[in-house]
Amino acid sequence: MARLEIARRRPPLSTFTLASMTDIVLLLLIFFLLTSSFVTQFGIRVNVPRAEAGPIEEGQYVTVTLTGEGRLYVDGEPVERDALGARLLAVREQLARPLVVLQADRRATMEDAVWVMSLARSLDMGIWIATEPEER
Repeated sequence: MARLEIARRRPPLSTFTLASMTDIVLLLLIFFLLTSSFVTQFGIRVNVPRAEAGPIEEGQYVTVTLTGEGRLYVDGEPVERDALGARLLAVREQLARPLVVLQADRRATMEDAVWVMSLARSLDMGIWIATEPEER
């Protein structure tokens, strides 16, 4: 009977506060958000090439210019499409590290640019594409 009297004096716990539970969930959420950015993605492994920081030395490359109309120039002199290979071969013999810098007009076709790059690669020459920085 004494127990029955104690139960009558104290009302049963009818509400449960979730404040401490939400604090724990919030802390776990912050922890996982912060640590998820440090996880490295192990997908496809590749060796990223390193780039040289300095500019190309003068006289160590040949410039091939491709206009929007499809005309070709080697170091400022016009060259016929059929004679480009022979001209690049002659220049390659003079350079220690043969390199072609391709200056293609925006209106030039991708097919012409790829043809010049393919020709340079077949002659075992490196290829750079000249660009201009974007205006901000």
